[in-house]
Amino acid sequence: MGTVLAEKIALVTGGGSGIGKATCLAIAAEGARVVVNDLDILSAQDVVQEIIGSGGTAIAVAGNVSIPEDVAAMVDAAQRTYGGLHLAVNNAGIGGPLGPLADIDIEGYKRVIAINQDSVFYGMKYQIPAMIASGGGAIVNMSSILGLVGDGFVAPYVAAKHAVTGLTKSAALAYANQGIRVNSIHPGYTDTPLLSELPTEAYDGLIAAHPIGRLGQPDEIAQLIVFLLSDNASFITGSQHVIDGGYTAR
Repeated sequence: MGTVLAEKIALVTGGGSGIGKATCLAIAAEGARVVVNDLDILSAQDVVQEIIGSGGTAIAVAGNVSIPEDVAAMVDAAQRTYGGLHLAVNNAGIGGPLGPLADIDIEGYKRVIAINQDSVFYGMKYQIPAMIASGGGAIVNMSSILGLVGDGFVAPYVAAKHAVTGLTKSAALAYANQGIRVNSIHPGYTDTPLLSELPTEAYDGLIAAHPIGRLGQPDEIAQLIVFLLSDNASFITGSQHVIDGGYTAR
């Protein structure tokens, strides 16, 4: 076990699979006590058991990140169980409908905005007061390369991830003098369950879009998150951290 995040209390949304799971395992391995949230409580419980089996500390909390009361309950669980909150990773998200903007179903658009954008606002709304009460903290918000550039066929996702970038900057500026750091990360396409159902041709096309010649791995993204949550990043706030195999360098 490492000690970079020793004695810290952390909340990760969407922690049952993919980047969220990798993040839970990585921060627990560095000593954090982790509240693992997922809509699928069984997946969250599996991650908790893996953490405990490796000598870490964690609890599972079910909840829908698009419902403010559920998000408040996650923060409350951290405070009741461990006595506070120092770290948060607002990671939960979905891909959403594909197609040109005018062809996108309105309900599909609203769902993406609720889960990918509104949830980050709700998360920080409840996490920040808890962190201030705990003496300060750090937040990492999951944006995307599509929070920096556009794509003609995923407008709802692009809109939500750009909004996450803006919310991150606003929160960072508002709370920097109260000991809260807030940053966003912008992964390229990562080998997670979100991509598991793509046709082979589409999957290979995504690989080709990354100059490094492959997709990202959840563990690679998790290590950047560990750094940004840690005191090693103590002078970093309000910034965007790209981890994309060269995708946006073109």
